[in-house]
Amino acid sequence: MNRTALDTLIRIGTLLGAAEAPRLLPRIADYGFESIQLTFWQSTGGHDLPELARRVREAIGDRDIRVSALGIFGNPLSGHGGNADTLASWERCIDAAREFGTDLVTGFAGRIVDMPIDASMPRFREVFGELSRRAADRGVRLAFENCDMGGTWERGDWNIAHNPTAWEMMFNAVPADNLGLEWEPCHQMVSLIDPIPQLRRWAPRIFHLHGKDATVAWDIVREKGIHGPAEFAWHRTPGFGDSNWRDILTILRQHHYQGTIDIEGYHDPVYRGELEWTGQVSGLRYLKACRGGDAILNPE
Repeated sequence: MNRTALDTLIRIGTLLGAAEAPRLLPRIADYGFESIQLTFWQSTGGHDLPELARRVREAIGDRDIRVSALGIFGNPLSGHGGNADTLASWERCIDAAREFGTDLVTGFAGRIVDMPIDASMPRFREVFGELSRRAADRGVRLAFENCDMGGTWERGDWNIAHNPTAWEMMFNAVPADNLGLEWEPCHQMVSLIDPIPQLRRWAPRIFHLHGKDATVAWDIVREKGIHGPAEFAWHRTPGFGDSNWRDILTILRQHHYQGTIDIEGYHDPVYRGELEWTGQVSGLRYLKACRGGDAILNPE
């Protein structure tokens, strides 16, 4: 992969569903997105991945846009119902990643349904021990999204990789250098975790960032707590939430982060529907400003 002046900065992009990407890419490319993550829900869905890679390359054309990662979001530890194909889809994405020009596959770590996180560790060790070896043989890295998907430590349906204590257990269970995190401040903030000290601690393990923020209504937390019917936190597009993205980008650069930040849209309670891409392009410009703007070559 040839590096350009843009690669001296952290690229800012967006997430696109894999099925829609060849159609949408030409429509959004001129907004200034510099990378894309292609996502699949639970299964690669019968896609011919080499053919999809060809169509994505054709849609990008000669623009300086990179495929940052393939994302497969299901429960690879389950194998039941809608997740019956999730594990095989991880394998397909690992095998095809290089055809998309990326070395990164991401998704949920999975979970033994409705059991405490500890109970998932033997199955996690089995599944991702094998997947990490398969990926290493192909020069591919794997990263776990930090979304709780409504789960807690005791119960859940999708993902154990939503808490730093679980991360310690996971990386001890499978001590592979090509396993890391797909992190975003939003999912920690809605658990009332300060993302900044966590980022300083875990930055070396972070392979990819989702550009998603949160707003926490501390007045509601103080008055009504977090177990009542009142909402106390909202997922937000960067620039509309509580995070200081200048600090986030500074910490990433201090730790020599080599990945991208790709905006995860379709969550903001205000910039949604017909305002979706208004919000995303605003977030794109905001994140570019937080990183220092465009790449400027030093004068000779």
